[in-house]
Amino acid sequence: MKLSLASNVTHTPNYIAVERRALIEFKQSLSDLSGRLSSWVGDDYCRWLGITCDFISRKVTKIDLRNSLGFSILHGDDFDYQWMYSKGVLQEFRRTCLGGDISPSLLELKHLNYLDLSVNNFEGATIPYFFGMFKSLKYLNLSFAHFGGVIPPSVRNLSNLNYLDLHAYNLVINERSNAYRLPGENLQWLSGLSSLKYLDIGQVNLSSVQTTWIHVVNTLSSLSELHLGDCGISSFDDSIGFLNLTSLKVLDLSSNSISSSFSWLSNLTSLSKLDIGYNTFQGTIPRSFVKLKNLQYLDMSGTELGKFEDHIPSFLQNLCQLRYLSLRGNYFGGKLDEFFGSYSNCSQNNLETLYLSDNRLMGEIPKSLGKFEILRSLDLSNNELWGSLPNSIGNLLSLQILDVSYNFLNGTIPPSFGQLSELIEFRSFKNSWKLVLSEAQLMHLTKLERLVITQEENQHLVFKISYGWIPPFTLKFLYLENCLIGPQFPIWLQVQTRLTLVALSSVGISDFMPHEWISKISSHIIDLDLSNNMLKGNLSHLFTSQDVQSIARTHNLSEDLVPPRYPKLMFLYLHNNSLSGPIPSNIGDLMPHLVELDLSDNQLSGELLDNWDKLGALCIIDLGNNNLHGKIPKSIGLLTSLSALILSNNHLHGEIPKSLQNCSLLRSIDLSGNRLHGSLPSWAMPELRLLNLRSNFFSGTIPPQWCNNLCFLRILDLSNNNLCGKIPSCLSNWTTFISGDKDISGLNNYKVNGATTSFFHVEKTMLVMKGREMKYSSTLKYVLIIDLSSNKLSGEIPNEITKFVYLGTLNLSNNHFVGTIPENIGAMQQLETLDLSCNRLSGKIPASLNSLNFLSHLNLSFNNLTGSIPKGNHLETLEEPSIYEGNPLLCGSPVKTKCPWDGHSPNYGVPVISTSEEDEEIMFGFYISMAIGFPVGLNVLFFAIFTSRRRRICYFRLLDSVSCFVLEKIGFFTTPVRRMR
Repeated sequence: MKLSLASNVTHTPNYIAVERRALIEFKQSLSDLSGRLSSWVGDDYCRWLGITCDFISRKVTKIDLRNSLGFSILHGDDFDYQWMYSKGVLQEFRRTCLGGDISPSLLELKHLNYLDLSVNNFEGATIPYFFGMFKSLKYLNLSFAHFGGVIPPSVRNLSNLNYLDLHAYNLVINERSNAYRLPGENLQWLSGLSSLKYLDIGQVNLSSVQTTWIHVVNTLSSLSELHLGDCGISSFDDSIGFLNLTSLKVLDLSSNSISSSFSWLSNLTSLSKLDIGYNTFQGTIPRSFVKLKNLQYLDMSGTELGKFEDHIPSFLQNLCQLRYLSLRGNYFGGKLDEFFGSYSNCSQNNLETLYLSDNRLMGEIPKSLGKFEILRSLDLSNNELWGSLPNSIGNLLSLQILDVSYNFLNGTIPPSFGQLSELIEFRSFKNSWKLVLSEAQLMHLTKLERLVITQEENQHLVFKISYGWIPPFTLKFLYLENCLIGPQFPIWLQVQTRLTLVALSSVGISDFMPHEWISKISSHIIDLDLSNNMLKGNLSHLFTSQDVQSIARTHNLSEDLVPPRYPKLMFLYLHNNSLSGPIPSNIGDLMPHLVELDLSDNQLSGELLDNWDKLGALCIIDLGNNNLHGKIPKSIGLLTSLSALILSNNHLHGEIPKSLQNCSLLRSIDLSGNRLHGSLPSWAMPELRLLNLRSNFFSGTIPPQWCNNLCFLRILDLSNNNLCGKIPSCLSNWTTFISGDKDISGLNNYKVNGATTSFFHVEKTMLVMKGREMKYSSTLKYVLIIDLSSNKLSGEIPNEITKFVYLGTLNLSNNHFVGTIPENIGAMQQLETLDLSCNRLSGKIPASLNSLNFLSHLNLSFNNLTGSIPKGNHLETLEEPSIYEGNPLLCGSPVKTKCPWDGHSPNYGVPVISTSEEDEEIMFGFYISMAIGFPVGLNVLFFAIFTSRRRRICYFRLLDSVSCFVLEKIGFFTTPVRRMR
């Protein structure tokens, strides 16, 4: 027996110990925070996680250490970075990533043919040079692993390699790695991979090899899949002529900037999948596409081809094998029946997925839709469709997803809709369906999980469903807005106990919340919106879910303020209720991950406590229209992610804390309607779009630093303060007013943990437009305004302001401006409101005012303007004489004073000189008139002042001017007592 054992030991191959030691050294070089490699113990390394050995020789042939959690995130149906972060999924993913160094001991694995380190985090480390020495390697996957540096040219030595994936996206920080660099600024290293069948170098920057990359790829004749998405490619070398990639079945060139023709695709007749979406192709689609008859998957999204070809291309009728077709975001016009009719040549419709969203398709949805009987997913959203769903919709018995959102659908949903027994999701945002939705349309939707119907305002869809009806479906996602399901809380809704998202906004319920239903969904609810109803009752104590992310209970009769501890809550909206009392001091402990907080339009009182640092993730604070008092807490300045701060219409006093300058991501600041004082801060806030400080006690001058620090302002309101000095001429650096702003959603975007998102909070503020104070919310993103009215600003109106060609409102009224109105004011082509009243402007009204074709509100009253009022064009539509009131030397229509050159005698307007014989009589009359006129005139003055708010303001501003001038000259500013007006 001893001899036998000795014999066994003797015949144990040496390579087993060598390979085991190599794997141990490899493990030791890695960082493994989650212990994924904890099974790497013992002698039998072939049983270790991720290791595969040859069945006979026991030699290592495969190492697969792909992060399975990260892989499932990337390839899930609905990848949402923000949602993943809030659920803690991404944090867990980061913890499970392998990292560190890669030991060259792997070279001892002589038979290694498969190496997968994808979806890990190597923090920008360079791909080891020795990887090019794996002679047997056939499969190499380093994608999504945050490698960086120069791709080692030694990779070209892997002549047996069939599969290479170096995709550079970095899931850890949710952006392209941008870390890879090409060796020698070329792709020649690829030419040695003669056996390559699969190549993915997506998001590797190929901009430096614009004209040569195609030549190198063309040498890889065995290639069957090529993925070059988001590589910075903008053109092709037209001299290539013919592509040698006859085996190519999958080609991904999406998200580049390719503008050249793609006729070169025509000889790739083996293609079954083609993705050329999100490029900038010029011209129409070549007819040669008709040769690609084996295509089953075609994505041409976001190419804007509709600019060159109005209708959806007719050649699609010959691609009868298509199962997936996406033409979204192309501005294609025409009617849908033209598109569906083009498939009449196909003996069988194979389409399973059809995305036509974000185009200009118009007309009714045709009955020919019913021919696509195996369709599973249909997206017609964001078009110009109207009418009803056709009865033939009932033929689509395989349909799982239907999206008709953001159209003009104003007809009915037919009873045949109820035949869609496979339907999982129905989305209809912002349409105008008429009549009712009954049990007939819902009774067979047994698999329905997500139901979204939101109507345009005043276009309510009525749910005509009996109170006790029990539906066949179990919903997980319910979003109804402007759909009448009340006034009672219906049973069909109360039996939905698996809901994770509930939005019931403006659904006409005026009832107590059913506590039993709330308690059933409370353990798994994530988002809750019960806004704009007449709901009653205190719900706070009923919610037990620790995963709640969003609560909206606005425009109700709620009196409870803050629910229990919600550690994952990100969005809290309780505006427009009857909430009273102070904001709880422990709100930072209750909701440490809060991103948006909206408690506006309530009756909250008390001081703002200085403990906002506990809410470090906050991006939105809206506490406007309450009864809060005290100072703005300094700790708000510690919220470095803050995007919007709205504290308007409270009773706050003191100065703006200097710490607020730390919030460099702020896009909106509204502190209007308080009692704040001091000088305006010279912030450096490059992201700021909205600044509203109206109706406070701010003094001093407009900081010249704003010229360069606030370049992207869209809304500036400093009215009703005590500001002195001149308007800085350098304000012409405010580029949004000069060149416009294509990002009109700029007010509604911010970053949460590295992810750019749009917040659910609706930005709102009070502005004076066209002489009236109005509240702006949903249309605020279209407003461009400068309002400096009711201050003590002086000097001339700078000519540079006429460069603001995109400015919509300019209000400089009730100040002390002198000089003339800028001659080139007509260059401000988008101006709708111009108010220069109650100043000391002189000279003529510029004739260029006639060029302001959008001007609908003009006020030049109470100045010292002279001459005739310009005539012609749009200015003649402004016929109200009060526009020019208080300028006695103005003449011409619409004022009563006629100009001397308008057909009157030459002596018109010329003073008459009396003779010496008349002097005594005149002087006697003069004294009599003084005795009578002084008291009469004084009474007339007082009557005029105190019966007109505008005259009263102008009068007091006149009295203020001297003191302001003196204070400005000596550099001494005090906080003046606010006048009651």
